[in-house]
Order: sequence, then structure tokens, then C-alpha cells
Amino acid sequence: MRHHLPLLPLMLAVWGLVVIAVSPAQAQTQRARPPQFDDAVTSRIFFSEMSTAFRGDRPTLSSLRELHAATAIAQSEAAATEDSAASGHGWNKLISPLSLEDEVKRVKLKFDAGLTTPGAFNSGGYQDARLNLSILASLFAVISEYSGDVRWKSDAKTARDLVAKTARNCAAGSTPVFNEAQLRKADLQDLVSGAGLTAAKTSDQENDWSMIVDRSPLMEYCQLLVDQLSDQSNDAATAAENVDKLRKNAELLAMVGEVLTKDGMDDSEDDDYATLSHEMSTAALSVVSAIERQDFEAVRGGVGKITQSCANCHEQYR
Repeated sequence: MRHHLPLLPLMLAVWGLVVIAVSPAQAQTQRARPPQFDDAVTSRIFFSEMSTAFRGDRPTLSSLRELHAATAIAQSEAAATEDSAASGHGWNKLISPLSLEDEVKRVKLKFDAGLTTPGAFNSGGYQDARLNLSILASLFAVISEYSGDVRWKSDAKTARDLVAKTARNCAAGSTPVFNEAQLRKADLQDLVSGAGLTAAKTSDQENDWSMIVDRSPLMEYCQLLVDQLSDQSNDAATAAENVDKLRKNAELLAMVGEVLTKDGMDDSEDDDYATLSHEMSTAALSVVSAIERQDFEAVRGGVGKITQSCANCHEQYR
């Protein structure tokens, strides 16, 4: 029987013979010579010292991190704006269902409190009613187009038409208009309580923003939101204490900025006006992003951008 040598010892023996066959002198002659560089040439390409490679102060690790974070935030905000434009109505990119629901309830209570007597209504109360009903009409219009689940969505179009009609009639005070406003108060109570709008004719019309809200009450609403944001972010500590209110008001401003550019709204076809409106929405979204990061100095900076965007708009449009 033929015996075979184990394979591993045989391979090691062969490798040893190969290594021994190459002498140290031969190995030395086979190595590549180190390259030679001409300083006159390399000095035009490479810096002689790291410190000479920077203009101004040498960047620190913390400054590079801050720059990276700021770049990431800007890219995120730009992507959010593009997503909003590319995803149909995109309201869910601007405002949460909770903010919509809370604001409907808040404005409804404010509207109720202003309806006291015909005399008070006719002497100025109709202006407050017009503002509150205009806000509600806008909120219901947004709810009707909202892509996610949100309360009152099935009745939103009907509620939108009812309150928008009464808001237009509240351009002046009179007893008939006061009585109409009282009917809207009852309708809104039924809606909020869960009974629905059974007494009203159901609407299935898509949003016609020219019939839903005028720019004047929306601009007044914007100013109220901006004032609240400023009060809620006087300093980082105040901002940290008012996170929920800041988030809601910032989302509402982002929403209003989008509404102002809808077909049928005044100057919506003006590219400069649309740019200013989108700047306000983008600044408002930056406040929401800063809240999520718990960066309250950035919250204050975002509120400052909102204020500046409003000032830029007021310089050109009134």
C-alpha cells in the first residue's frame, strides 16, 4: 500500500526552500527605491505646514460639528418643503391633527364668548366674529384635504361652507347677522360634541379658497400667532416651558403660509408674494424642528426669521 505524506508539512517544507533560496542581498536589490521629490515642484501643490492651509482661525471640532448640524437642518427643511409641494395638498407635512383639533376648539370657544347681545355685536363684536369664523373656515378647509386621520373630517366641507358664509356676512353688524351667528354657534357645538351637522345640507364641493377666507383676517391671524410665538420664546428657558404652545403656533403659521398661496387668494399668482409666504412657512417649520431637537436657542432664532419674513412681506403688501 502506498503511503502519502501529510499535505501541510509538505507545503511548509517547500516554502522554507523558497525562502532560503532568496538571499538577503537579492531581496534588498529587488526593493523599489524611495521616490525623490523636488521641493520647487511640491511646494506649489502641498502646504509645508498644516497651519498655513487655513485662512483665518483654524477650525475646531465643535465648529465643524455645528456647521454639519446647520447644513443637515437646512437640507431637512428644504426636503420638507419639496415633499409638501410634491405630495398633493401636503397639509400633514405642515400641521399635526392634534394642532388642528385644539385650534378648532379654542377658536370655537372664543367665538362663543363674543356672542353676547345684538347691541354688543353690532357695535364691534361682528369684527371678532368675522375673524374667528374666517379662521374656522380655513381650518375646516384644511381638514377636508388632510391626508391623515383627523377629527371632523367627514363634516369638514359642510362646516367650512357654513362658517365661511357667515364670516362674509359679518363684514357689518346687524341683528339678522347676529342671529345667523347664533345658528353657527349651535352648529359648531353639535359638531364638537360629536352630534355632527345633521341640521345642515351636506356639502361635497372641493375647496374654492376665494369663497372660504379673505386675506385680511388671515393676516390678522398671522400677527396674533407671531406675537404669541415671540412671548413664548423670550429666552431659552421660556421656550422650554412653552414647548407645546410653540409647536402648535408654529404649525399653524406654516399652514397659513400655504393657504395664502392657494389659487383664489389675493396675489397668489404673484411669484414674489408666494416666495415670501413660503419663507414664513419654512421659518415656522424650522421652529418645529428645533423643538424636536430641544434646541431652544434655535427656536428663538426661528421665531426671529418668522418675524423678519413678515416684515419683508408687509413692506410690499398690505
